[in-house]
Amino acid sequence: MKNGIYLLACILLLGIGVYLSVAFLGEEKGDPAKNLIVAFGDSLTYGYGDEMKEGYIGRLQGKLNEAYPDQNYQIKNHGVYGYKSSDVLKQMLKPDVAEDLNSADMFIVYIGTNDLLKSNGGDLYPLHHERLVEAKNVYEDKLKGILETLEKANGDAPIILIGLYNPYPDGDQIEKYIDHWNESIRKTAEEDKNITYISTNELFKGKNKKQYFADSLHPNGKGYELIADKILKGYSF
Repeated sequence: MKNGIYLLACILLLGIGVYLSVAFLGEEKGDPAKNLIVAFGDSLTYGYGDEMKEGYIGRLQGKLNEAYPDQNYQIKNHGVYGYKSSDVLKQMLKPDVAEDLNSADMFIVYIGTNDLLKSNGGDLYPLHHERLVEAKNVYEDKLKGILETLEKANGDAPIILIGLYNPYPDGDQIEKYIDHWNESIRKTAEEDKNITYISTNELFKGKNKKQYFADSLHPNGKGYELIADKILKGYSF
């Protein structure tokens, strides 16, 4: 009887030891649940135009796991084609999305292109100054709402906030509006040490558009590669 009790105690202690070892090693090697990035945005975050169906999200995840093989990064993509900032705010109210907010270790927010385009009538020719100014004010309010929602749901998770690019680099007048909107995004990021601003507008300047874009607005694989590389270089993971 005593031998049986002794054997049972040894088995229990061994089991506890194995459990603690696995838990410890899991933390050391990188538990996927500890490296979850949740991304929000429009078709650019969705990855529209990439022939490989990866976009900057899939490419960034691959680059992170290649650079940090022990960390097991996972990026959950909530990008939706056609979304504006107001749509992202509504999206965050969905139960499954709210659950991701709580479990995320980091967020990526890349939104605003459709706010600008749709306010101007769907394209940027011609430019309607009054509409764009009004739209920018609405966008600033919605963007702050998005960031506040993320921080209330998960204040420990840092946020990467990505700026807009000019899809028509030859348009000087368009460039002024892109710069104006980006300045607002950058200032919003600077107000919170938990937010890092990543610019993208310089990525396509001086490059042959046909080589980096799938259409007039969306990058192809090479274009998304540039965005993924910029995020990787611009943030210390």
